[in-house]
Amino acid sequence: MIKLFTDSDLDGTACALIAEIAFEDDANVTHCTYRNLDKRVEDFLQQNTNDPVFITDLSVSREVEQKLESRYQTGSHVQMIDHHATAMHFNEYEWGFVDPGKEQKTCAATLFYQFLLEKEKIERMEGLEQFLELVRLYDTWDWEEENEVDAKRLNDLFSIMGRETFKSEMLRRLTREPDSFSFHESEEMILDLEERKIERYIHQKNRQLVQTFIDEYCVGLVHAESYHSELGNELNKRNPHLDFITIINDGSRRLGFRTIHDEADVSEFASRFGGGGHPKAAGCELNEETFPVFVEVPFVLKPLKPDADRNRLNQRNSESGSFYENHDGKIIYIRPGRGNEWEVMCQGEIEDITFHCYEDAERHVKRNYQAWLRSDRAVIDDFVRVLPLTKDQVIERYHTMIEAMLHQKEDAL
Repeated sequence: MIKLFTDSDLDGTACALIAEIAFEDDANVTHCTYRNLDKRVEDFLQQNTNDPVFITDLSVSREVEQKLESRYQTGSHVQMIDHHATAMHFNEYEWGFVDPGKEQKTCAATLFYQFLLEKEKIERMEGLEQFLELVRLYDTWDWEEENEVDAKRLNDLFSIMGRETFKSEMLRRLTREPDSFSFHESEEMILDLEERKIERYIHQKNRQLVQTFIDEYCVGLVHAESYHSELGNELNKRNPHLDFITIINDGSRRLGFRTIHDEADVSEFASRFGGGGHPKAAGCELNEETFPVFVEVPFVLKPLKPDADRNRLNQRNSESGSFYENHDGKIIYIRPGRGNEWEVMCQGEIEDITFHCYEDAERHVKRNYQAWLRSDRAVIDDFVRVLPLTKDQVIERYHTMIEAMLHQKEDAL
């Protein structure tokens, strides 16, 4: 028997699929998470069998690491294969192989496949290699840079079908059609429906997003049980002022961290709480240490409001400046200053700091005030309350009034 411990996501399931193709009925697979991996590996070691053991896409604790080393020194087979940078120390062992990739990012399944090819435990299959490339593209998020939508759709299909059904179907398809891999027509239709469902889900969760600072990072937090990768990626895009998104899964008691920014390493951040992963996608447990930080303290926060998106007057990066507001009722005004610099005014007081571009000023406002772009209606109503003008007059003279405010030309009103 060949014993495989692997992750329960798409990459880990692809490793299981490879094992079943290579070893057929001799493959005994256990899907794990970081939370239960150590216990399951220890239980296996206590059986004192000589069965070869593989661990893919996950890494054990230091304690279990030493037990695996002791097993290896007695002559029993141990092989750990991973691609997470936080597991690089396993390369110190003869049985450890961790390669995040240099010129091209790797995933555990592609590494496992190449390992078995080199050991002549599996035959090369074109269809399987096409399948694994989609797995790699999705797991590393290279699919987005390369616009390889089929990689995302493969993970969608994995989520829809469930791990075991997906694995059985892919095993059947790849063994019957070894020369190529593609979606069937019925799957394409299901995936089209799923995409629309995901879009609605992301829109809903964006309105539930709260913002806070954790250590040196400005973080968005949202509770969600589905579509974590898509959700984290899209919420980052819609809220680029946030360093990363934290997805709280109460049911599985897990925290997922996703970022689109090179300057935020979420794998390092996750390691502070006993977790790990990739620089742009990582996670850790929701436990007694992390619950107060990510759930209890932020519980009182109000969700961020999205920027007004149909404005004709109060627009972003306008020569007239832009008005923002927050839950505290503060009005923040980003206005052009001297030269090419931008200033921030809050409640009539100009901040000491200036910004070289509008985007930097807006990032400062959103991070420090949790503010959003005001609607035209709110801005116009405020002017009507303080000026002897009608709403139509304010709309007609809007940019002239702002110009007057900037240069203190009161007679222009």
